Amino acid sequence: MMLILLAFVPLASAQGLNQGMSAQGIPAQSTPSELDNVGIDQKLNAQVPLYLSFRDETGQSVTLQKYFNGKPVVLALVYYDCPMLCTEVLNGMTSALRKVNFDIGKEFQVVTVSFDPKETPQLAAAKKAVYLQRLGQPDAAKGWHFLTGPEDSIQKLTSAVGFRYEWDPKTQVFNHATAIMVLTPDGRVSKYFYGVQYQASDLRFGLIQASNNKIGTPVDKILLFCCKYNVSTGKYDLFVSRLLAIVGALTILVLGSFLFVMFRLGPKRNKSAEKVDSAKVA
Repeated sequence: MMLILLAFVPLASAQGLNQGMSAQGIPAQSTPSELDNVGIDQKLNAQVPLYLSFRDETGQSVTLQKYFNGKPVVLALVYYDCPMLCTEVLNGMTSALRKVNFDIGKEFQVVTVSFDPKETPQLAAAKKAVYLQRLGQPDAAKGWHFLTGPEDSIQKLTSAVGFRYEWDPKTQVFNHATAIMVLTPDGRVSKYFYGVQYQASDLRFGLIQASNNKIGTPVDKILLFCCKYNVSTGKYDLFVSRLLAIVGALTILVLGSFLFVMFRLGPKRNKSAEKVDSAKVA
């Protein structure tokens, strides 16, 4: 198995498109078994257990309550050794955080939690250093926290916010989807932002909404899943094969349309050229 590839799975929101769809918005009959227990369910207004114990990037034992000090919290669930998707989540979140025009640590907190119980505070500290440098806001160090913790705390937190993931022993990676969440100052889920790119204006509005203890409405989901390339079969697993088929069909359609237009315009151009030549001769 080679490294991870992406598959984009939009959830249909229009009326009548949900018939025959699974919980992830994929036709039920074609849902791969690898993703049966993977996804992100919207649990708006759900209470996060603030008593859960983790370790911060210095190795100090902390509870989530420490970060809920009257301000909203942006929560990102990743694992630091993820070969692709989690890095993209942190990259996208960093890009949005640079533009929200709120001070991290003063007006809101950011809490990044690894869902891999084997990861260490040292790894979390290294990750924090990288993203603080990318963020370019030195004062944000007091407001952006990178946590690790025991499996029990991780499972209770992920369950509370609807984050479902699974370890794949064959590929030695976690199968998971991607999103960040905004929580109210008292630890309730206010908003979900799916994917790996987040609009700063949307995130800003979400923070304002959460700071007033308001709960957002359900949003359309675009779930990104980790997929793998099987060297032995030469095929893309999960949704990648479906995605490539669609892209291939679109490419053929565009190319065919281009050729059709060119063939139709060719005779007209020739006739126009002949008329111009005739006019010159006359």
